Amino acid sequence: MTDPTASSEPTPPEARLAELEGEIARLKDTVLRSNADQQNQQRRHQREREELRKYATSGLLEDLLPALDSLNLGLESAAKQTDGRAVAEGFRMAVGQLRSILSSQGLVEVTPVGQPFDPARHEAVGSEPSTDVAEGTVLRVARSGWLLHDRVLRPAAVFVSSGAAK
Repeated sequence: MTDPTASSEPTPPEARLAELEGEIARLKDTVLRSNADQQNQQRRHQREREELRKYATSGLLEDLLPALDSLNLGLESAAKQTDGRAVAEGFRMAVGQLRSILSSQGLVEVTPVGQPFDPARHEAVGSEPSTDVAEGTVLRVARSGWLLHDRVLRPAAVFVSSGAAK
């Protein structure tokens, strides 16, 4: 008996050529796919580096926010005093300088009075009836929110209108 897999006849040159052309096409496809994967990975790494650079200061800025809140409270308190105008002006200058620094780092204050409540940017701390402001609209801000570039660093703490009292 002869083995059907073992052929004593040599492969015709046309068949061998077709086999090699198929192998070349397969290898070209593999190289093209590898190049595309490498380019995609480079773009992904570039985006990640840019995002890391963009948000690297978020921890520091978040830590500075309570100090800014305290300065604002001191400013409001000092402005109510008749003999504290110089103190108030000093606070005002300090707050202005701090806000300028934070703004140059991409920090933006969110004070959404009159805007629809957005749970992605606002934190509801209460609701109040209002005949002037539609239900679901921010009535007043208890604590400003902050965005770092386009990302919420701290949501605004707000009171939301519950509409007209029933």
